[in-house]
Amino acid sequence: MPSNQIDTLFANGTILDGAGNRFDGADVRVRDGKVVAIGNGLERSEGTTVIDATGRWITPGIIDPHSHLGNAALPFVPDELPVWDVNEITDPNGADMRAEHGVRVQDPAFARALAGGVTTLQILPGSANLFGGRTVILKNVTGVTVQDLKFPSAPAGMKMACGENPKFSYGEDGKAPASRMGVVEGMRRAWARARADIREDQTDERYKILRAAMNGEIHVHIHCYRAEDIAYLFGMAREFGFKIAAIHHASEAYKIRDTFLTADSCAVVWSDWWGYKLEAYDGIRANAALLHSSGVCVTLHSDSPSLGQRMNVELAKAVAAGHRAGIDIRPEEAIRWITFNAARVIGLEDRIGSLEPGKNADIVLWSGNPLSIYSRADLVMIDGAMVYDRFDPALQPISDIELGQPASEHI
Repeated sequence: MPSNQIDTLFANGTILDGAGNRFDGADVRVRDGKVVAIGNGLERSEGTTVIDATGRWITPGIIDPHSHLGNAALPFVPDELPVWDVNEITDPNGADMRAEHGVRVQDPAFARALAGGVTTLQILPGSANLFGGRTVILKNVTGVTVQDLKFPSAPAGMKMACGENPKFSYGEDGKAPASRMGVVEGMRRAWARARADIREDQTDERYKILRAAMNGEIHVHIHCYRAEDIAYLFGMAREFGFKIAAIHHASEAYKIRDTFLTADSCAVVWSDWWGYKLEAYDGIRANAALLHSSGVCVTLHSDSPSLGQRMNVELAKAVAAGHRAGIDIRPEEAIRWITFNAARVIGLEDRIGSLEPGKNADIVLWSGNPLSIYSRADLVMIDGAMVYDRFDPALQPISDIELGQPASEHI
């Protein structure tokens, strides 16, 4: 974790606090790695570093709740896809797999995401399996091993996947599942075994993990696109007594907004990905805005290193789509999609996601309105330590695989 914490006062900026509030010409005070105060004209105490934020905007650090950085690492090599460490395609039930064991912390995409204001990421296994395995939550700091990046005492998560990805990963080899019927039944059989098998000598780790999910000890995250598939999964959750933290991708979530509200689950969506496969055909740009207008917890995600560098632009596109659909979303509400709501998805809303006294000082100072394509992250702070400075090369992390390369050739 960052060791160079400094007492800091961001002065006279426009603050979007992630809790739904906007403060103009206001200050944020940071001490001992925590936010201690927000308001106008805070005292400039001795020993505090004052950063002039006049004309600039301040937000919580961005949280990416669905990333594959490290386990689908850059650089992309055409022949590398089969050996990416994002999927273990040997058994549809890989609940005992752990994404952290495939993370390469030298992936240059981590630094690119940091320059885009991303301070926390949930790294998930891929979507080839019905049960892909355990997720890992990372702070976007430099380190030698994944242990250096792990968010302390973060809640456990597990990835599931429905629809085209698992059926195409197995069906072509004659191994179930080969259809949506097989996908749903394969999931039900696993949950049923986990519920029924309570013997003390049970050693199959996969079903221990499913039982932990049923006991509320593990957050369940599900890759799913189509409305009917999503509805089946919510029904399965009711049947077997587990809670779905979020449906990820959720291209047709706008069709079943009441279902999300009843389940008290979040939708993790893109701004405008559409049509690249059949189950994404009914995706619409106003998806996030429609969910938000109905009271559904909605957040954005990257799923790719390119989008992971530009989460604020993704937010701007989704908000603009809402405006075109007649849904007016203020910046102080919109910013919650990539801060507080994302923290809720990964179970860390009590520690990050908003600038409130007592929470971790994960802060981004933007050159302008973060919903503008022209704005850049000038400074990024994690736990009260400055980890990125757009104007200081010493605070611009470079991965080992980029060392010695001209800057123009950086990935």
